[in-house]
Amino acid sequence: MGSWNKDRATKRINDKISSLPLKDIEIKDYVRDTNLTGIPGTVAYRVDGVHLYADILNLIDMLHVTNVEGETCHKRTLRFLNLHYRAVHRIIGRVDSILVDFHNQRLHSVFAKPYGEEAKRVHRAVATGQLIIDVLARTGEDADHPSANMRIGVDTGKALAVNNGRRGHREPLFLGEPANHAAKRATGGAATGIYLTNSARKVIGLQEVKSEDTTPLTTAEIEASQKAANLDVTVEQIVKEWKEDLEKNPIGSFEFKGHTPPYKTLDIETLSAKNSRRQDATTVYADIDGFTAYVGRNVADDDDAKHVIRALHVLRSELDAVLMEDFGGRKVRFIGDCIHGLLVEGTAQTTDVEGSISNTTLCAGGMRSSFDLAISRLKANGTDATSLGLAIGFEFGPVNVTRLGMKGDLIRCSVSRGVVAAEKEQARCKGTETAIGEIAYDEGTDAVRAIFGDTRVRSKLDYDTAVNEMSSKNDKTARAAKALASGPLLKPATAAATPLSFPDRATGPAKPDGFA
Repeated sequence: MGSWNKDRATKRINDKISSLPLKDIEIKDYVRDTNLTGIPGTVAYRVDGVHLYADILNLIDMLHVTNVEGETCHKRTLRFLNLHYRAVHRIIGRVDSILVDFHNQRLHSVFAKPYGEEAKRVHRAVATGQLIIDVLARTGEDADHPSANMRIGVDTGKALAVNNGRRGHREPLFLGEPANHAAKRATGGAATGIYLTNSARKVIGLQEVKSEDTTPLTTAEIEASQKAANLDVTVEQIVKEWKEDLEKNPIGSFEFKGHTPPYKTLDIETLSAKNSRRQDATTVYADIDGFTAYVGRNVADDDDAKHVIRALHVLRSELDAVLMEDFGGRKVRFIGDCIHGLLVEGTAQTTDVEGSISNTTLCAGGMRSSFDLAISRLKANGTDATSLGLAIGFEFGPVNVTRLGMKGDLIRCSVSRGVVAAEKEQARCKGTETAIGEIAYDEGTDAVRAIFGDTRVRSKLDYDTAVNEMSSKNDKTARAAKALASGPLLKPATAAATPLSFPDRATGPAKPDGFA
């Protein structure tokens, strides 16, 4: 159980702003062979590149392979992802692309080469997308771990590459329209194929289309890109290497145990297949609304771009602090301008369901209060980010936490029906809204249901609103949080001003301040 405090948040935000003076932020143009790993927090690179997103469409099927979302379901899903991730990781390493992220079922990669030749980069992305489709069609094992059905999205343009904040700082994070638009094409429907934005289509001489999300490239168009790209790797080579790697480094069986709350004490970097976590918990997604457009308006000018970098680092840092420091949660990862986190109350064996859901509701309120405060403090320090909003969604259910992938380069993963649902809840929110999933709504207290109403969406749900409304309806988590915020119940004793200052009469039991 946690609480939010304005003074504490203000100090964190002011300290973060002070650590990022505009004069120290550098905007550099990406040049030949620039190393984008370990980018300093005060540096951003303007990268003209082609962005590829690859989405595994049948992840949802894997999560519903059993009626009950038990260990079997999660073990099969994690092995399914691990098998395919190993293959895609091998592909990206062979096509001279930058691996940005692999968040559960979704890959993000960037093509910055060949330099100065945008059309060749688009062709290379298309050819790589088809290579991923063809390889992953052959990297299933059995009915429990089938091949992956892929949908690819591609866009081109300028984006900002910054430090993504992970331990070791191994990955860059790309901000801007091409990354966002490629992701939207990859998640824009249930049909497989390769989907280009009209900007990318125009670069390689294809006609614009009315609906980018329902018009995949034709076989002839893909073959033209494959011929132009002339990738130095084949499906057969990747599959052969993938099989050899599995023989030398077999995927261990997944073994789960619960984590003793709070999640903030969980060191995700120590997890592996044999040392994974699983229990009922809440998943939260908090996405900075309008950030892509904000980057797009400011990416071309160095001075304007500096404000983007400052706003991003301040806002993400504070959202992470609210989640972890104030409410005992754990960030799984940043996904662009979105934070994915987990919270749980109870014990390693038994989750306090109502307590977890109520604490997450308060956390969502704290995130919004901190976000609004950070926007205000940024503006007071010369950075106007008032066009931005925060869309929050959360859900309750069985979750897992582990790391997948190649030995020596494992990635964080937390995937479940609740994780998928939480992201969908966030996606249906505007920048002032918070949404609760169906299970969390049903399993929460009457006070939580009253907060969100029948639509399960609440606008402008800040911390004070949440804690006051919930405590007024006898939500015990909110009442405890409110009591915690008010400070100690007993005041320190003070010495009498003068001797014999008390009336000389019998007294009954005293009532210290705070007790009835």
